[in-house]
Amino acid sequence: MRDTKAVITSYGEFSKWLISLKELSNEEWIKPIAEGKWSVREMISHFMNWDNYIIATVVPLVKDGEPFGFPEFESFNKLASSYATSGISKDDLLDEVILTRNHLVQVLKDMPEEVITKSLPVGGHTHCPHTGEPYSLIYIIQEFIEHDLHHKRQLQGVLK
Repeated sequence: MRDTKAVITSYGEFSKWLISLKELSNEEWIKPIAEGKWSVREMISHFMNWDNYIIATVVPLVKDGEPFGFPEFESFNKLASSYATSGISKDDLLDEVILTRNHLVQVLKDMPEEVITKSLPVGGHTHCPHTGEPYSLIYIIQEFIEHDLHHKRQLQGVLK
């Protein structure tokens, strides 16, 4: 059984790193991380897009004891890219991403332990095919921590 408080705290600590991105130049902010890849701003918007999805779709289903799934990734991720390139300023986007992450962390903290750890099917599957662990909201949050860290490492590699 995972320590839900530690997982939620870890998820929230990502905001500290996001704040540091306010120091980026505009050139760094809009530069793709590699040819044909997203820019820093698009990747940052991507984090918020997923947090909003968890808040608006996943949490209500979990609270009702209902299974959940995820949208088709490519079109969903394009929404994040479009928002990032819509003209929103670097500081405004970062503020919005941080506010959204902090809101999600508070939502998770307010959920009863038995709800956040309850096993539920995700995308029609009861267990993760890679680990064999049963799916639950806290398991998915742990997966998103890994997802965030993957993208953070990509960005750090480019921003050095």
